[in-house]
Amino acid sequence: MCVFTNLQIRYLLLLTLFGCSARDEIYPVVGTIHSIDLDEKKVVIAHDTIPELMNPMVMPFPFLHDDDVKGLEIGDSVNFELVWDDVLPHARKFKVVGTGNLLDYDDFFDDEYTPKQIGQIIDNAAFLNLDGEDVSLSDFDGTYRFISFIFTRCPMPNMCPAVVMKNNTLANRFPNINFILVSFDYKYDTPEVLKSYYGDVVEGIQNCKVWSSSGNVENVYKLIRQSGGNFWGVETNKIGHTLSSILIDDERKLLANWTGEDWTVLEVSRAVELLMKK
Repeated sequence: MCVFTNLQIRYLLLLTLFGCSARDEIYPVVGTIHSIDLDEKKVVIAHDTIPELMNPMVMPFPFLHDDDVKGLEIGDSVNFELVWDDVLPHARKFKVVGTGNLLDYDDFFDDEYTPKQIGQIIDNAAFLNLDGEDVSLSDFDGTYRFISFIFTRCPMPNMCPAVVMKNNTLANRFPNINFILVSFDYKYDTPEVLKSYYGDVVEGIQNCKVWSSSGNVENVYKLIRQSGGNFWGVETNKIGHTLSSILIDDERKLLANWTGEDWTVLEVSRAVELLMKK
C-alpha cells in the first residue's frame, strides 16, 4: 500500500486542481538560506534568477527528508536542485559554497510601516471597492491573496494596465485566490475613476478586485511599506514609487513578494503552485 505524507497529499491536490501536465523538470538554483523549519519541512531561501522559472525572490522551498538539509546553517550560500515532478516539487542536493550576504534582522525599531519579512503577518488595511463601499484585507481572511499596486495617472500608459491584465489572467488561472489591485493615488483615484478605467476589465471575475485608497492614506502607505515598497509625491502631482506584489496566505502571512512591475504570469504561477501547500 502506498502511503503519502500530508505535504504530499496537499501537492497532489494542488496539481490536480490546477491541471498541471506531467513533467519531471530539474532546475539549478543558487541562493542564501534565511531559515530552516524541520517540522514544516521547508527552507526559506533568497534565490537568484531560476532560468525559465522565476526571477530572484525570497521564498520557502519544500524538502522531503531532514537529511536533505543536514549541516546547513542560516546564512549559508548554497547550490541546490529544484525538482518539479508530478508528485511533489522539492529541493534537494544542497551544496554549501560559501557565506551569503544575509543582513541581520533586528526588530527593535519595527513599527507598522516596517517591511515585513517572509512568514510575518501583514496588518489589516481598509479601502473602498469600486462601488464606494468599505472593504478590508480581513474581509478575505481564510483565503490566499495576491496584492499589487497601481495608479491611473501613471506616466507610462502600458505599465499599470499590464499589471491589471496580468492579475486578471492569474485570477482566471487560480479561482481560489483573491487578486487585489490597490491604487495608492488617494487624491485622484476615487472608486468612480477606477471603475471607469478598470471596471470592464474585472467585471465578471469574482476573485479579481480593484480598490481605492481615497480617505485611507495611512492604510495604503502602511500596506505598501509592509509589502516592501514606497510612494511619494501624490499631493504635488509628481508621483514616484518603488512597488512590489505580494502573496499572503489565509492568515495574512507573507509568503513571497515580487519587486517592480516586470514579473510575468508564468513565474508567479510557478511560485504559487509551489507555495500554496497549506
